[in-house]
Amino acid sequence: MFDVKDLHVAVGDAEIIKGLTLSVPAGETHAIMGPNGSGKSTLSYALAGRDNYEVTSGSATLGGVDLLALEPEARASAGLFLSFQYPVEIPGLSAIAFLKAALNAQRKARGQEPVPAPELLKLLRAKAEALKIDQEMLKRPLNVGFSGGEKKRFEALQLAVLEPKFAILDETDSGLDIDALKIVAASVNGARAPDRGLLVITHYQRLLDYIKPDRVHILAKGRIITSGGPELALELERDGYDTYVRAA
Repeated sequence: MFDVKDLHVAVGDAEIIKGLTLSVPAGETHAIMGPNGSGKSTLSYALAGRDNYEVTSGSATLGGVDLLALEPEARASAGLFLSFQYPVEIPGLSAIAFLKAALNAQRKARGQEPVPAPELLKLLRAKAEALKIDQEMLKRPLNVGFSGGEKKRFEALQLAVLEPKFAILDETDSGLDIDALKIVAASVNGARAPDRGLLVITHYQRLLDYIKPDRVHILAKGRIITSGGPELALELERDGYDTYVRAA
């Protein structure tokens, strides 16, 4: 479903991703773990098409579609979703207006009709309630004044509303207390589907107590140096990254 082969990514003059290969089949959830500076966020930004993250070689496909040949908005329409480590604030744009615009823009790109306003409001209210998001929060400017936990809950709401083919969750546990972590993890688990893949990027094993991955990959020095089952995350929790960084 989602395949990255021998990917190299540079930011300015520095090569950050150095020959990374990864495959996530449909219906599976994979986790990438690694120390600070290993290239985790660079990988997610490059795949999403962020400016100044230059893919110098390699490939990335989603369902056979060449993602690297597409503009960022076209990658989203093709089914790629990125939950940012640091969600951006947009004053003057309400959260509900953002969700409406994002959903209908993707539907238009796929040749579908916009969701009627009453149906859209009903959908948003139901999804927000499941995440314990207050309805008033949807009326506020996007992420402005939101706590870290509120921003992450709102990104979980975007995931639930947009229903992408493949979702990259970049440190979605950042800023969450234990209650919020459980709620967001439950939403991510609810997004699992036979035709959808998930890639969870995190520093810590604690998130994987709630989002059980099928595979765990360790990223160091810009490449995946080892992969294994969920038990690999427990080994990292016990032994730390030093052994793997030295090997890289």
